[in-house]
Amino acid sequence: MPVRSALVVGGGFTGLTTAIALAQRAVRVSLVDRTAAWARVGHGLTIQGNALRVFREIGVIDEVLAVGQPEESVTLTLSDGTVLSELNTPRTGGDDLPATIGALRPDLHEILVTKATSVGVEIRLGLELTGHESHGDSATSVLSDGTTETWDAIVIAEGIKSRTRPTLGITEERSPSGLGIWRAVTDRTPQMTGGIGFPLSDDGGAFKVGYTPVSATQCYVFVLCRPQRPDNGLDGWQEVRRLMAGFHGEYDFLRESIGPDTFLNFQEIEWIFADQPWHRGRVIALGEAVHAVPPLIAQGAAQCLEDALLFAEHVTREGDWEQQLADFYARRIPRLKGVVDASLQLARWEQNPGDPDADPARVMAAALAALVAEP
Repeated sequence: MPVRSALVVGGGFTGLTTAIALAQRAVRVSLVDRTAAWARVGHGLTIQGNALRVFREIGVIDEVLAVGQPEESVTLTLSDGTVLSELNTPRTGGDDLPATIGALRPDLHEILVTKATSVGVEIRLGLELTGHESHGDSATSVLSDGTTETWDAIVIAEGIKSRTRPTLGITEERSPSGLGIWRAVTDRTPQMTGGIGFPLSDDGGAFKVGYTPVSATQCYVFVLCRPQRPDNGLDGWQEVRRLMAGFHGEYDFLRESIGPDTFLNFQEIEWIFADQPWHRGRVIALGEAVHAVPPLIAQGAAQCLEDALLFAEHVTREGDWEQQLADFYARRIPRLKGVVDASLQLARWEQNPGDPDADPARVMAAALAALVAEP
């Protein structure tokens, strides 16, 4: 029996895209999120072509391209400015879409919220899932306001810190990657079209610095470093400048553009990959609740969006729920494993500058090339 009603828990990219894709297939969808109100917060994102393909499928590609900055390649350099290679990004979404775009997270989130509302998704903020129970062809949800409701399916899209994940029998937990990341949005010059810089040695600075244009005048900057911020008395912007001190060329401009008024975010990078079934009964986890990786090939958001669309396609067809999900996993798990393996290999190399076996350009190109075929 196809799914005709669903509760989606979590209002990030995974949850909103799942809700939209289900609603477009005649499913009655309610989405809940713990936040009391949407806020325009967040940094920039690098969005690969296979994510753009999903945006096209759910009918928001024009809006997404309007707020994004297209990018076809990225320049890999050493920290002294020596060019290693020009990596032409594989068109993982097909030849009719940009290889990559840079965009601001809040812009994309607003587009998805607007689309969800327009296709009839009920959005309820300030609520959490506190309990669930499956009953054959249905599942009951208990929300933090005491509401109890019955659905054909409950989708958990709570992210890597999901508290519901263990209740589904998933034994994997999030693990440290050995990396931390600073993110910022700052100015760029018109000549700056996207780059990644690698250090010449481990001098206590950044493991890697990169940037992606997000508009004609701005870019998203990321600085990979050790996972714990040192107690050195520096403000955030001063710490970022310290980490970038050994990076030159375009990175001199970026470093000096970061100051006391720059919005900065720091976090330890964790990862998780559950290669077992993600559901128990009629409750299933999707997206970063079951697969989150270091953002080293910019596939985190894309893989979450692919989850959402393919899940909606499978469970709204006639057929047996367990077989539908078995078919879904058969398409998702091998594809995700390639992303996970490449991301973790790159993370290991980031922490060991000068490793003679390191070949990030090859690994990045191969991992993205493997995603050109549709999921």
